[in-house]
Amino acid sequence: MAGDGSGMRVDLSAMDEVIRKLWGLLDDMDTAGTAAKYNTEIPPTALGHESFKEAAKLHGAHGEMKTNIEAMIKKLHGLIDEFGTSTSKVRDKYSEQENANKTQMGGSSGGPKTKPGLE
Repeated sequence: MAGDGSGMRVDLSAMDEVIRKLWGLLDDMDTAGTAAKYNTEIPPTALGHESFKEAAKLHGAHGEMKTNIEAMIKKLHGLIDEFGTSTSKVRDKYSEQENANKTQMGGSSGGPKTKPGLE
């Protein structure tokens, strides 16, 4: 926001940039979520054969950590989406207000509009 003598102004282009970056971050989170879910699966035999008694524990720990990471990514994705949506709504409200102010002040003609019947 910047003061211009007639009140505060919001830099809508800066808000647009934040929104673009958030949506890009969401795309990255989708990629991370997909990788965590499908590209980190380890077969039980990769950690040892059945004769290695800790193999089952290791595989179980891996599965638990994999589930935790997927849940964290999902939660983070939700927070970023919520923040992006909120930022977009705020940006739209500022834009609507700016347009309403321009209309009320006579648009770009330089003077306020007169009410019908008061010309």
